[in-house]
Formats: sequence, structure tokens, C-alpha cells
Amino acid sequence: MANAPATTRAQQRADTRERIVEAALEAFAEKGFRGASTRDIAQRAGTNQGLITYHFRSKDDLWQAAADRIFGMLQKSLGERLGSLDVRDPRERAREAIRAYVRFAAAHPELFRLMVDEGKNSEDRMKWLVDTHLKPRFDEFARAGGSPISGSNPSLLPHAYYVMAGAGSLIFAVAPECRRLTGLDPTTEAAIEAHANFVADLLAP
Repeated sequence: MANAPATTRAQQRADTRERIVEAALEAFAEKGFRGASTRDIAQRAGTNQGLITYHFRSKDDLWQAAADRIFGMLQKSLGERLGSLDVRDPRERAREAIRAYVRFAAAHPELFRLMVDEGKNSEDRMKWLVDTHLKPRFDEFARAGGSPISGSNPSLLPHAYYVMAGAGSLIFAVAPECRRLTGLDPTTEAAIEAHANFVADLLAP
């Protein structure tokens, strides 16, 4: 029983850190690195600004934790789906990987927003994001899904990768625009499944 208060405090610290990272991911995806302030992040997390500096040495460290979180979620989601898939045909596995990615992008539009915000810069954050998360995913894409999508021409892999990233994600990242422009709410379950199948048919017919 003597350890209970320490355990409780440790859990409280962990819970606070988790709320901060969740809030940071939301803020960075919405406003970009420069536009998101630690004050805003603290408000979203329901904590005080001092606790951000307690858990993270800098805003860059917090940004990296937010990126680690969303890409960890993506890896876990795709891994669970494809790991349980009893299909050996490369094309059908590629189609299911595309569908799984689209469903994740629909549930987490902050993934695409974060990538676009940093991808247009040639700064350390972009380099870290590429080296830590995007390059491993691109290599995995090339091994597992690239061939059925791009054919036997390896020079088309970059095109296939970015077509999949954009086609699978953009409609959810700009959902308010899509609703106003087309009348379609892309966040409904029916729209998500229709989009998942459409992108699979487009990239791996």
C-alpha cells in the first residue's frame, strides 16, 4: 500500500503527458508547427503550460512525440489488419492495404495534414519525419504493395506512393470543403467505404 501514492502520481504524469501529446497532434495538424502555440496546446489538454516544459524539453520534442504517436497508430492499425488477412495474392493484399489506409486516413485526417504541413519545408523537422517514419513506410510500400500498384517499373514507385497518399487522404483532410463543394459528407461510413473501394479499384484494379 505504501507504493500506491507513487504509482498514482506516476500514472497521473503518464496520463497528463498523453493528453498533451494528443492535444499537440491536433494543434500541429490544424495550425502547423509555427501556428500552434504551447499555450493553445495546454488549453486543449486541460493542463497548464508549465507541464509541457516539464514533459518536453522543447516544442520540437513535443512535435516529434505527436508525429511518433500518429505514425505508431498507423503502423499498429495496418499491421493488425494485414496480419489477420488470410490472403496470399499480392494484388488482393495490396487492395486490402489500400482500403485499410483509407479507413485510417478517414479516422485520423491529422495524419495527412501533418505530412503536408512539414513536407513542403526543407527543414530539420521534415528530414526527421522522412528518416524516422516516411522512409520505412515507403520501403515497406515498395516491398509489399508497390508492384501490384506500379507494375514492374520501379521508377513509377514514387508516383504510386504519392498518388495513394493523396487519393487515400485528401478528401478527409478537407472534409468541410468536400461537403460544400460536392454535397458529399466524406466522414460517413458509407462514403468512407465507397472511397476505400474506389481508391483500391483505381490503384490495384
